[in-house]
Amino acid sequence: MPLSAVPPRPPVQAWVALGANLGDACASVRAALEALGCLPYTRLLRASSLYRSAPWQAEGADFINAVAELQTGLSAPDLLRALQALEQAAGRERPWRNAPRTLDLDLLEYGAARIESDWLTLPHPRLHERAFVLLPLAEIAPERVSAAALARVAGQRIEKLA
Repeated sequence: MPLSAVPPRPPVQAWVALGANLGDACASVRAALEALGCLPYTRLLRASSLYRSAPWQAEGADFINAVAELQTGLSAPDLLRALQALEQAAGRERPWRNAPRTLDLDLLEYGAARIESDWLTLPHPRLHERAFVLLPLAEIAPERVSAAALARVAGQRIEKLA
């Protein structure tokens, strides 16, 4: 995975949403959680339980979702490139928007960074619209999710897996 030649930065907390709904989705998300901790200059600090949710604005099988907290010395663009490399290694294809996928990794937040580009927007612009992100995030970092945000997504189908 090509990363910039810039040496690692001071560690930053980053939050990543994981999802899959093709193949063995549970195994894919678990493998991705393990792979996140193996990225250069990166440690997996916490990971939520797995959740099953309805596909977001699409048809297809239910998704398996989770959220992970990382500590990373990678820049936000390098972290996003690393996430996309993990997706590609898992066989991710992008035939159309919201297509079923073997693995989906979304960078939700990167420290206090505010970035708006064609390639990367932080914080993730739809972070607070999705139960499949907010519930796993609230599980591992309840201080990051307001009761009002949880109330707004209460009608979305999601269940925590045992």
